[in-house]
Amino acid sequence: MPDRTIIIMPAYNAEATVEQTVRDLPPGCYDEIILVDDCSTDRTVAIAERLGLTVVRHERNRGYGGNQKTCLDTALAHGAGYIVMIHPDYQYDPRVVPHVVGFLKADICDVVLGNRIRTRKEAVGSGMPRIKYAANRFLTIAENILYGQNLGEWHTGYRAYRRKVIETIPYHRNSEDFVFDSQFLAQAVHFGFRIGDVPVPCRYMPEASSINLRRSTTYGLMTLWTAARWGLHKAHLVTSELFMPKESDTPADA
Repeated sequence: MPDRTIIIMPAYNAEATVEQTVRDLPPGCYDEIILVDDCSTDRTVAIAERLGLTVVRHERNRGYGGNQKTCLDTALAHGAGYIVMIHPDYQYDPRVVPHVVGFLKADICDVVLGNRIRTRKEAVGSGMPRIKYAANRFLTIAENILYGQNLGEWHTGYRAYRRKVIETIPYHRNSEDFVFDSQFLAQAVHFGFRIGDVPVPCRYMPEASSINLRRSTTYGLMTLWTAARWGLHKAHLVTSELFMPKESDTPADA
């Protein structure tokens, strides 16, 4: 069983923040950093290579979900036992990495999420738009009820996984867009993995990635549709390939 800790970074136009993200990682908390560049138009790749990161470049822009698929594939191929996803936009605090990995190594959790919303005051004070905060709270409460979980936040991009999770979940059937994240956690619930979360400081700034209102609305609706698909599949009313065992990796219809 591989026991390497590999950090994955899905990147797009992160030249202004990738170096600081890497610099803030505590020494000795990882064995390799893999950055997958989704056809950036800036110097993201050049900076990542100068920092000694393992860089994979997409020949075409595949989207956030497609980027994660390459990140996870590459981490598995490089012998990862523990995988931590950090966005290179410096929104999430990299110093938390040893702690989230600790919960995995202690066999307490299979999936650990970084929770940006410890309190409303702290989240809004960090720069999180109020409408985004409200949508996050609504979706998180709904998903906790629907999936039978008790997580502080479902919509964080700070995530850590044990290798078994990535080997089990048929993530290649997921969307290439942002709803990949919601689908992945629904699959983690479906396949019985233990999910926990820890507080992680965050910051919002012009350089940090964000999606506009239209795409955010689409993401929210697709998140609820994912929960509906899971409920229908669990009730044996509709069969969804998202929740079928990982026998073949065929594209999803989402």
